Amino acid sequence: MNKTVNINLAGIFFHIDEDAYLKLQRYIEAIKRSFTDSQGRDEIIADIEARIAELFSEKIKDERQVIGIKEVDEVIEVMGQPEDYRLDEEIFEDEPKTSYQRPTKSKQLFRDTSNSYVGGVSSGLGHYLGIDPIWLRIAWILFTIFSSGAFILIYIAFWIFVPEAVSTADYLAMKGEAVNISNIEKKIKEGFNDVADKVKDVDYQKYSDKVKSGSTSFFEALGDVLLVILKIFVKFIGVLLILVAGITLISLFISLFTVGTFGFIETPFTEYIDVVNRPNVPIWLVSMLTLFAVGIPFFFLFILGLKIVINNLKSIGTPAKLGLLAVWIFSVIGLTIVGIRQATQEAYDAEVIEDSRNLYLNPTDTLNIKMVGNDRYVRGLYHRNDFKIKRDENDNKVIVIQDIEIFLKENREDSIPKLEIRKNAEGSSYDEAKERAAALKYNYDIKGNTLLLDGYAITDYAQKYNDQEIEIIISIPEGMTVFVDQNTSGFNNSWKYNDYLTVDGKEEKYLTLIDGKLTCKDCPKDEWQYNEWEDDDKDTNDGVKININSEDENANLKIDEDGVQIKSEEVDIKIDENGIKIQTDN
Repeated sequence: MNKTVNINLAGIFFHIDEDAYLKLQRYIEAIKRSFTDSQGRDEIIADIEARIAELFSEKIKDERQVIGIKEVDEVIEVMGQPEDYRLDEEIFEDEPKTSYQRPTKSKQLFRDTSNSYVGGVSSGLGHYLGIDPIWLRIAWILFTIFSSGAFILIYIAFWIFVPEAVSTADYLAMKGEAVNISNIEKKIKEGFNDVADKVKDVDYQKYSDKVKSGSTSFFEALGDVLLVILKIFVKFIGVLLILVAGITLISLFISLFTVGTFGFIETPFTEYIDVVNRPNVPIWLVSMLTLFAVGIPFFFLFILGLKIVINNLKSIGTPAKLGLLAVWIFSVIGLTIVGIRQATQEAYDAEVIEDSRNLYLNPTDTLNIKMVGNDRYVRGLYHRNDFKIKRDENDNKVIVIQDIEIFLKENREDSIPKLEIRKNAEGSSYDEAKERAAALKYNYDIKGNTLLLDGYAITDYAQKYNDQEIEIIISIPEGMTVFVDQNTSGFNNSWKYNDYLTVDGKEEKYLTLIDGKLTCKDCPKDEWQYNEWEDDDKDTNDGVKININSEDENANLKIDEDGVQIKSEEVDIKIDENGIKIQTDN
């Protein structure tokens, strides 16, 4: 059983085995003796002890772990023996002394507050990337201006999560120099003697010669190459995560912050957002919940990218992680509630028949149908499924709807035409939907044989937009002729269902209802101009043959047990068990 000693090393407490403690004590005493006459001796010793404490901290897994001989030997191996790294004042003369030095290590990102204007981020990045900090500072300013100030969030993130270079060991690691006794002493002597320019001339690159010595085998070298490639790939993934997450966060911040101000600042978009905001939830609240629900996952992706790129990145801490998780869960629940409330506004739909009347015309008369507009509300007569916000004669805000549809059907009850106006809307309950539908205002007029239909409907701004629409059902008796104006083309029903008749693009034509179908009297008759198969197929009834003839194109479609064949004047296509065969005139 070994005795355990508690020690305080650079302000950090460690549990250390007695034998390991004695060895560490002898090591530190030897270091102190080697710097007896050195300028800045106390600062050198303090930084060396801080570096040893840092190495011990990296090796222990929990607070109760005891440091043994093995850990002490590993630390001594990293730091080096005092006699190996003894640097006299002569090293700063014109002729540097030859001595054993350890290889440099990769740079670590720190904030350099000794050369900073705000938080030392640009100076630290300059050391890490090998770029003059002035260019990075200019880049920060430009990015901040072009992103309307949002890019400052990334600067703040670096300021929060990148540690500050405090000790001499931090400054050495920031510049990529090995943190050992030699470099610690040398760094402190630089500060006392102001000889930084001469120290730059010392050759620290020869460390790689030892690594590349003949003892390294081919497979070890290959493994090193593959490891470097893997590290580059991982760093690339980290940079990609930083870029994607950073751009997303900035875009999200700008867009949602802009939208969130609509509730406080009157803008042209405020009215349109308010009209579709059926649950009446404040816009700023929805924007904030969306920012947290979407932004927090991307924030953690941004931190993950930083951790991949920066080895010594500080953690935001468990309390912060749990707090952000709680905010994210709250935001998701909040958005879910808002979404459910929005969806319930469409749970019911209701129909209100505003007007149903007979049009006293003889069956032999021609019924003319035409759409009319109003410059105050609509500029063009066309069907659309959305809405506009306009002002009425009293300067009150109204919602203008152009979801108007005309249905033609046969009147089998009597011999006169009939008109019916139906209003439809949705709501969270049937009564609300019915009330919203009844609030629609729609007008029409009859002048002689002409039915003038408004190409729009209006409703109060307070009614919101909830899929309001107008259906116009015109029932005509057998034998009656209708003439549909060209401006109704976007409003005419084009689907054949519930016995509805379709104009089929024959606006501006006289259409007569004969045997339940609209027959065009003045339409040009189609002629069968291309029928090569007639002689071949006159003795058989198998299969289906369709002839298509119009002014622009003549084609025949044949489907039978042999396959499918399409013939026209320009192309012959045959599809059978042997494949597809295409022949053209060219």
